[in-house]
Amino acid sequence: MPVGIEAWITQIPPITRGWLALSVLTSLAVQCQLVTPLQLYYSPKNAFVNGQAWRAVTNFFYFGPISLDFVFHLFFFMRYSRMLEESSFANRKADYFWLLFLSSIMLLGLSPLFNLPFLSSPLAFVPIYIWSRRHPSTPISLFGLITITAPYLPFALVAFSWVLNGTWKAATADLVGCAVGHVGWFMRDVWLREMVGGPTFFSHAPDRVKRLFGDL
Repeated sequence: MPVGIEAWITQIPPITRGWLALSVLTSLAVQCQLVTPLQLYYSPKNAFVNGQAWRAVTNFFYFGPISLDFVFHLFFFMRYSRMLEESSFANRKADYFWLLFLSSIMLLGLSPLFNLPFLSSPLAFVPIYIWSRRHPSTPISLFGLITITAPYLPFALVAFSWVLNGTWKAATADLVGCAVGHVGWFMRDVWLREMVGGPTFFSHAPDRVKRLFGDL
């Protein structure tokens, strides 16, 4: 592997890097027919009644077959997850993991309501949405065609996903991710500041999680 690529990978903060690596490896495993999507998708019955608990995890790392849609979601998730982890969560690996963990729990609960067997795309929109709300005046150039401010970014990407897939099914999944991202942003940036005035279970990881990531 070229030194430049190695340096680029090591510069990605750890939570985003781990998420990216697992997502790429999962899609490659499916592409090489080592596993099938039927072994990875999430359903409450299979995960919690039939004892296939791994489904509650593996569905977050499968972005579909390697395609333009795969590259689209992986690129934007990696870009804005990295930017969020490097800014708002700098030197706070446990807190960023906790944000994604709580968001994953919410998505698992919402999955049956929207018939979403794979939650990788909705989870990817959580850091995109939170970053966009924390940088409201930042201009974003989309594909060199139009320039928008950051708060409109998630919805512009949802619209592009709809055009790319030709169906609202993919857009629905991304919108669910935006909704969960909004809850995460509200709990940390609005409710925490205006109603609590200090850290809570929802905004900061428990000490045992911080010790696991070496943040204590």
